[in-house]
Amino acid sequence: MRCALLLLAATAAWLAPGVPAQSGDLAANGAQFRVPVASMKELRFQKTLRQQYDFSCGSAALATLLTHHYGKPADEVVVFERMFQAGDQPRIKREGFSLLDMQRLLASVGMRADGFALPLQKLAEAKVPAIVLVSTNGYNHFVVIKGLDESRVLVGDPASGTRAIARGEFERMWTSKLLFVIHDWNGPVRFNEAADWNVAPAAPLAEGIDRQGLDWLTLPKHGPGDF
Repeated sequence: MRCALLLLAATAAWLAPGVPAQSGDLAANGAQFRVPVASMKELRFQKTLRQQYDFSCGSAALATLLTHHYGKPADEVVVFERMFQAGDQPRIKREGFSLLDMQRLLASVGMRADGFALPLQKLAEAKVPAIVLVSTNGYNHFVVIKGLDESRVLVGDPASGTRAIARGEFERMWTSKLLFVIHDWNGPVRFNEAADWNVAPAAPLAEGIDRQGLDWLTLPKHGPGDF
């Protein structure tokens, strides 16, 4: 879908309206109760925002990071609009957003973010989420690392929702080895939450959108330091 068709009128507020869960009847001991019912697909997108457009995984990943990990509700359409207006529009139309676009938007709201060439274990030690670029079958795609343990990485995928990936498989997909992290933040941060793990089946990450020209190398990378 061409970007010209995607520029919807953005609201001034970042907050996205929630989707109410459906309910069903449950009978027990002769009594009936109405309880909320949600499919696994719906559960996967409770803490991960679904990308609305073909090449908007970057804006959806950033909106997920802000909304569900930093307590700053963000609408993907608003994030998309703001990054597009401030970025290199011909490049974005061809390739989608880059980490540099995300860094600029975060700076505009007073949040510092950078790319760090560090191993996954640093996230566990720092207890912070990250946006990373993964590649599956030649397709590049932004996801949020929401948590990790010794054997799995929990990601928020804008295309397929929250899911867990075997750590070795994730390492092979994560070819850039770059962690995009918000730092110098004094507020609360959510990472490795049990509620996220509960809705993450052990399944491979879905293929993303072709983003071969992301050019993430334009973002300054920090060496083996710390967040």
